[in-house]
Amino acid sequence: MAENLKEKTAKGLFWGFTNNSVQQLVGVVFGIILGRLLDKEEYGVMAMIAIFPLIAKELQQSGFTAALVNLKQPTHRDFNSVFWFNIIVGFSLYAILFLCSPLIARFYHEPALTLLCRYAFLTIPLSALCTAQNAWLFKNLRVKQQAKAGMTAVLLSSIIGATMAWLGCSYWSLATQSIVYIGVNTLLLWHYSPWRPTWQLDFGPVRQMFRFSCKLLATNIAIHINNNVLNILLGRYFTKSVAGTYSQANAWSSKVAYMVQGMVQQVAQPVLADLNDERERQLKVLRKMVRFTAFLVFPMMAGLALVAREFIVLAITEKWLASAFLMQLLCISWACAPIVTLLSNAIISRGRSDVYFWCNVVLAALQVSLMMILAPMGMHQMVVGFVTLSAGWTFVWLFFTRQLTGYKLWMFLMDTLPFLLASISVMAVTYLATRTLTSLWPLLLARILLASLLYFLVMRLAHAKILDEVLAFAKRKK
Repeated sequence: MAENLKEKTAKGLFWGFTNNSVQQLVGVVFGIILGRLLDKEEYGVMAMIAIFPLIAKELQQSGFTAALVNLKQPTHRDFNSVFWFNIIVGFSLYAILFLCSPLIARFYHEPALTLLCRYAFLTIPLSALCTAQNAWLFKNLRVKQQAKAGMTAVLLSSIIGATMAWLGCSYWSLATQSIVYIGVNTLLLWHYSPWRPTWQLDFGPVRQMFRFSCKLLATNIAIHINNNVLNILLGRYFTKSVAGTYSQANAWSSKVAYMVQGMVQQVAQPVLADLNDERERQLKVLRKMVRFTAFLVFPMMAGLALVAREFIVLAITEKWLASAFLMQLLCISWACAPIVTLLSNAIISRGRSDVYFWCNVVLAALQVSLMMILAPMGMHQMVVGFVTLSAGWTFVWLFFTRQLTGYKLWMFLMDTLPFLLASISVMAVTYLATRTLTSLWPLLLARILLASLLYFLVMRLAHAKILDEVLAFAKRKK
């Protein structure tokens, strides 16, 4: 049983990493293309309305994916109940937002948003069609199938989005890209999942799960508000150009973090939930996941901050140079995001959706309040405040994880601090060794290659066990 779970986790991490690596790589390639073809104002328009479909999607799903995963043996009746609930809510929410689109346009003083909202929000009913299928694959650790669906969807949608941008379709290309991604992903999840709905409308299981899932619903809405608070306020109080500048910085800094975060999120909750009856083993697995995450995310985010200026100028031209400094700041908070994902999944796996709820709701309330206070001081002060609070809140998550799993502060520091210090030291040495280079291409390549080599050597010399395990697994897959 132990070996089986270990192999499932390893395969899940492998396919999660493959999925997110491919998706982020495709995102980088087409992000460069779109960044060159579109302007700040066009990105800003999409950033302003991004929060609405995200909240609507959470209202539609209502936390039932996590609720189904936490059930020991969910039945067809459970999945069927969730499926029809999502269909009804998803289509109802689209109708409401369709009617509210003029109000959204009035809030941002942008009349063109009315039609754009009605088009972009089509992602809501499309995603409603696959929640149960996705939950089935997630529960059964079918990460490979989810990966294939995600990789195919992101490639096709990116090609279509870039083609439309090249043809001069402005922000409609970004909206279409999202719609195509959700549509293709939905079709493929139906293809890979053997579960099929039946015409039995029974909402009894939904009612039973709602006490747990409603907290996740409110929590995930708070998370989206927290992640998009700057998009909302910058679009409201500043200009479309300012919102677009921040949006581009956040998009690039989040790509690396999502690569790691998406990988661990694919397996964290199902694996930790399976170990609820074995506290010692659950803590051991959690610590190993944290070490693995820190081993990857700290050097990646520190490296991205190191080459931010060169990357922005070379990839999407100097018109986006103002995004480089914001990107460096955001790398700090995004470096903590995958670790927070693990800590929060440990809390959810213990059935404590109330703790998950309050941690996120309080953070969102503090972020909104802080951003409102800092808004008169300017965009940069708002970003600094956002990053500081987001990164510092990691220790609030750790406090509650310790109460539920026994994961103490000294354990957390032992699991993360060596990788953080190694990453900072490597980037500092790399910066000093390459600062005399003036040509951007040689500078970018030299910093990437030197930093990668130095970090690998440091891990080797330190006999990092996690590196040995990663290399051993890679050899087995080969």
